[in-house]
Amino acid sequence: MNFTNFGKYILLLKAVFRRPEKTKIYVKAIFQQMDFIGVGSLGLISIISTFIGAVMTLQIAFQLVSDLIPKTIIGSVNRDSSILELSPTISAIVLAGKIGSAISSEIGTMRVTEQIDALEIMGINAPGYLILPKILAGITMVPILVIISMVLSIGGGYLGGTLSGAISAAEYIQGITTDFNPYTIVVALTKAFVFGFIITSVPAYEGFYVKGGALEVAQASTRAVVVSCISILACDYLVTQLLL
Repeated sequence: MNFTNFGKYILLLKAVFRRPEKTKIYVKAIFQQMDFIGVGSLGLISIISTFIGAVMTLQIAFQLVSDLIPKTIIGSVNRDSSILELSPTISAIVLAGKIGSAISSEIGTMRVTEQIDALEIMGINAPGYLILPKILAGITMVPILVIISMVLSIGGGYLGGTLSGAISAAEYIQGITTDFNPYTIVVALTKAFVFGFIITSVPAYEGFYVKGGALEVAQASTRAVVVSCISILACDYLVTQLLL
């Protein structure tokens, strides 16, 4: 995204956050988007988080070769890595692929079929009407999905560790409850909030400025996912640098 595109993106956001014409219409659209982003992605996030937690436990146990280090450290490392990095970042990248492409395709199709032009002719603030509900739903539902992901990732670690015999249930539970720092949850939810904004606003921008036909809509969807993933990783570094 070069400076011209970034400037257009900022101007689009300015139009998005303009005062809405009818709040009632926006509220209905927000709940529809919350259902699509949150409820629609719950199954995918649950499966990914559980397996990542299980695999992490096995890998930590494999690398823990010294008898001097207690096995409880497996639970502690899995807990902190799941909360701080794996749950927010991997969930966000998966959601960027699932939700980002859908948002970009939806708005891009409306652009090439001149539905957005029709909205603007009717005097409706098209960016606000089409994009604001998606952004508000994103910054609300992505943190909730990340919380669920954290719980399932730690639970998956418990299942993976105990079923494989790498660690006993008592040792794992002792590990995840020892020296827990609640501030890690604050960092993770800050990341989730930022990621939720990126996942919804960047694809919306790509779709809103599509020119051409079906091929250009497909290209915009691909570009939206790529730019979203790069932005997520860059913001992940920035947030970690600022808060830790």
